Amino acid sequence: MTNSATSVLTAIDTRPAAAASTAATTAAARASIKNLPVNLFAAVMGLSGLSMGWRLAHTEFGAVVPRVVSDVIGLFATFVFVVLAIGYGAKLLRHPAAVKAEFNHPIAGNFFGTIAIALLLQSAVLGHYNDTLGQVMWIAGTVATLLLAAHVVSRLLGGNCHPAHAVPAWIIPGVAALDIPVTGSHMPMAWAGEVLLLSAAVGSVMALVLFTMILTRLIQHEPLAPAMTPSLLILVAPFEVGFTAYVNLTGRVDLFAGLLFYFGLFLFLVLAPKVFRRSVPFGAGWWAIGFPLAAMVNAGVVYAGVRGGWMLKLLAGEMLVGLTVVLFVLTVRTVRRLFNGRLLVA
Repeated sequence: MTNSATSVLTAIDTRPAAAASTAATTAAARASIKNLPVNLFAAVMGLSGLSMGWRLAHTEFGAVVPRVVSDVIGLFATFVFVVLAIGYGAKLLRHPAAVKAEFNHPIAGNFFGTIAIALLLQSAVLGHYNDTLGQVMWIAGTVATLLLAAHVVSRLLGGNCHPAHAVPAWIIPGVAALDIPVTGSHMPMAWAGEVLLLSAAVGSVMALVLFTMILTRLIQHEPLAPAMTPSLLILVAPFEVGFTAYVNLTGRVDLFAGLLFYFGLFLFLVLAPKVFRRSVPFGAGWWAIGFPLAAMVNAGVVYAGVRGGWMLKLLAGEMLVGLTVVLFVLTVRTVRRLFNGRLLVA
């Protein structure tokens, strides 16, 4: 009887492990570069933005914030960018139809803006070490961003857009244009100033118009699917990225800049309880939260540095540490999914 019970208990104990092992093996067998999602480039955005945040904190708050933290995170972001660029390049060469379908998709197609933004942010990260490399990457990112913005506007003006497709990802091309003045305010080219102004005009108007459309859809139609819930935080981006773009263009943190920062912070406080829930499944879409949060943190660090006061500086520091923890968790969970074969499964 004892031996029999022991056998049953052993079977019960090992069955979940065996099932998990079988599931992982099956997932690995079905994994394909064809299923590499373009929205993973949002990881580069979040990590690059985090690196810029630590660099800003070092500048604003001095030696209390070590410079090496920014350097390590920035180089890791570059590594992720290179890996994803090689992977997506392989997908383009081996499965061009899949890339074309993704680009033409009314929702997924907007995530190609993450590649352009990644280029722009990496120009700021790497330009810190080499001016020429930074300028080349910024020019490439600027051209890609403006072409994508024109394509998205042209597609929208073609009509027949279903209201259900008006999701937060629509904002990405608009935010991408705002990132041109965010990362290019120091560019030495004579024509750069006009490009910055053009980009700010395109990005701000696109972002606000699309923000209104998305808000209307969220109010009047069904909620987002659980897997898309993290993308709600993209709604924070136009205001926080707009803050930095405005400050870079005007050279001051004035009343309007403060309004942008605080409304973005307000939106985050409203949306965070809807996003950070156990019922929201983990997937590549979670990286959509990285850059909006990084933009908010960076705006907070700059605002605190100018306005002063220990409360604002404490808030900015807490947000920076919180973002670091969040992106660390996302990185660990993404790497885990990569090695168990689930990341590249359709």
